[in-house]
Amino acid sequence: MVHLPEQPVPSSPAPTAVPTSADVARLAGVSRATVSYVLNNTSAVRISEATRRRVHEAAEELGYVPHAAARSLRAGHSRMVLMPAPRVPVGPLHSQFFNDLQWALGRFDYTVVQYGGIGLNGDEAARAWAELRPVAVVVPDGGVGPRGVHILKRSGARAVVTLGPERVEGAHALLLDHVGVGHSAGAHLLARGRRRIGVVVPGEPGLEHFSRPRLAGVRRALEGTGATVTELPLTYEEEAAARLAGRWRSLGLDAVFAYNDEYAMLLMRALLDAGVDIPAGTAVVGADDLMLGRLLRPRLSTVHIELPSGRDLAELVDRVVRDPGGVPEVHQVLGARVVHRESS
Repeated sequence: MVHLPEQPVPSSPAPTAVPTSADVARLAGVSRATVSYVLNNTSAVRISEATRRRVHEAAEELGYVPHAAARSLRAGHSRMVLMPAPRVPVGPLHSQFFNDLQWALGRFDYTVVQYGGIGLNGDEAARAWAELRPVAVVVPDGGVGPRGVHILKRSGARAVVTLGPERVEGAHALLLDHVGVGHSAGAHLLARGRRRIGVVVPGEPGLEHFSRPRLAGVRRALEGTGATVTELPLTYEEEAAARLAGRWRSLGLDAVFAYNDEYAMLLMRALLDAGVDIPAGTAVVGADDLMLGRLLRPRLSTVHIELPSGRDLAELVDRVVRDPGGVPEVHQVLGARVVHRESS
């Protein structure tokens, strides 16, 4: 047996003192109040550019940053907007929307924190969010209920905004009309002479919040026309798409609304590999209008979705934070229109 020689345990360096605003004030030759005005971007007090520069240089030299918790205590609330990570897979369109929202909230001087509490749901999730004492919470995909909204407000959240197909009591709501997305796709295929329409229903957990309303929208568009709708369960895997394409002819479908562009591209590739002609044999429509759909051959027809702008939602959050006593607002969003290309 080989014995490794014991190594001396290195002594831990003495902790360095955390710089304070008093240290910055001393180095810059100004008062602590001036340091606070400068570093908090207070516009109500006029301070010369030379003084601002000295304060910033002193703070940088010392490595000083303001204490967020202390600032929250002085203001009576934080400037933190908490955004729980979506519980379901989201595509590029929604990712871009959330990026725009974070940028817009930053312009209003809010700090955006994304909370990745995997496994937390409902009231349990709301309690976890409330522990951080955010001034506002923007909740995607119906991830909170009325009791959760109450918990957040009791903890000091001035604004709770939900994005989903249904409103939640006590919260401001942006209602996303996924039925309208499916209706647009169904009406387009019907107008193109298609009568036996398949609708992809993703197998991934959580996506039913979006896929079921879209399926209902297609059914509504075809109501009373004699056209048929066939549900097509599909997981986002090449093998699953190949299996579906392999039995396509036995299904007798002449069109498919594939839930979104990513599923449409997956299925369209498998159909072409299986020798199914697009669009002569089967018309294909996606949703989201992603750039990749325009690069396919044939180019992908799609439902273009108009999400609210990040700036509009940031303005709603800021308005509610400043005046939290108003009646919760409800806004219907998510406009949809078909972009017709070669695949249909």
